[in-house]
Amino acid sequence: MIKLEHNKQYTGTLKSPSSKSYMQRAIVIALLAEGDTHITNPCFCNDVDAVLKIASDIGAHITRTDNEVIISPNSKLLNTELNVGESGLGIRMLTPVAALFSETITLTGEGSLKTRPMHIIEKPLRDLGVDITTNNGFLPIQVKGPLKGGQISIDGRLSSQILTGLLIALPKVNQSSVLEVVGLNSKPYIDMTLEIMTHFGAKITHEQYKKFHIKGGQHYNGMNYCIEGDWSGTAFHAVAGAISGDVLITDINPNSKQADVRILDALALAGAEVIINNNSIRVKKNQLKAFEFDATHCPDLFPPLSNLAVACEGVSVIKGVSRLLHKESDRGEALQKEWKSLGIEIQIIGDEMHIKGGEITGGVVDSHNDHRIAMMGAVASLNASSPIHITGHESVGKSYPSFFEDFKTLKQ
Repeated sequence: MIKLEHNKQYTGTLKSPSSKSYMQRAIVIALLAEGDTHITNPCFCNDVDAVLKIASDIGAHITRTDNEVIISPNSKLLNTELNVGESGLGIRMLTPVAALFSETITLTGEGSLKTRPMHIIEKPLRDLGVDITTNNGFLPIQVKGPLKGGQISIDGRLSSQILTGLLIALPKVNQSSVLEVVGLNSKPYIDMTLEIMTHFGAKITHEQYKKFHIKGGQHYNGMNYCIEGDWSGTAFHAVAGAISGDVLITDINPNSKQADVRILDALALAGAEVIINNNSIRVKKNQLKAFEFDATHCPDLFPPLSNLAVACEGVSVIKGVSRLLHKESDRGEALQKEWKSLGIEIQIIGDEMHIKGGEITGGVVDSHNDHRIAMMGAVASLNASSPIHITGHESVGKSYPSFFEDFKTLKQ
């Protein structure tokens, strides 16, 4: 448990953390590339460590320093038992990659990942010639390839991550493929995947995200790749500046493909003062008003958006609650419960979250072992009337291990 003092200003300059999402994708593509890949400005966190371990188990040689990761691929499989930790992206992205091998490979995970549904992986891989089984739709997953090309249909409503895995793996097979996708959510994450694949030399076309055309027999080329700043972590610092101070965040791309760059839109809707200058943003406290925002394609923004809404005058409405069910926690329910413990009532009406701005009491926030709930609790302390204690604060290690160190640096 960590104790955070209340009613503080949030002021100063901070370098954005590196993107976990880009880092994980870069590792997996580098694993399939021809030649070494040098990844600079790397992100190191629990999810990334798990994917690096899998890259090593699959056969890559990994050289790691504080400022660089070098991945030297090797097509020889070294381990048929792969553990992705608690990484939802990791399991859904790496299962199609594991299916490129003719050996039987078992993929397992830990913690909350064991309760997250995996049934959406089964049919598309089976339709592409893979022998796949799950534990009644949950982990572990067992696959035996090789993956083949073809024309299949995918349900994209629950998650875009299996599509990301297929898009990365299918250029490596001999045959071409056509993926028809129904109801795709989180389109910006697919834009990220396509962008980084293009950097490494693969080409994919799509028809308004409904049909993806993937030519077989393509090659990824090892390269120097710099990981950009992370908007998911930056969003909390930006909101903290908007509700209680003046913060400058550097090394962050305001034109990023990341879904959570849309925190800039939400801040503008709420009336925050935001100044964008090249690769930095400055966010200053201002009179904030209630806002309406559709987070369907950026559901990881719900926790920092709840911080912003609580600081606004009036009732804010955030759409996309249905996307919160299968995160590290049932995030909609967790937000309701933890804000209630701090004196704030949240209503969930259909697919909408209604948050009325109000006074934050101190108390205890249970992270639910969810890194984003822990960060939400920290930002809540800025305007609280007494200290806030956060249980399970170590959960930030999943994506942003230095979050509380950075937070305390700016909290005055």
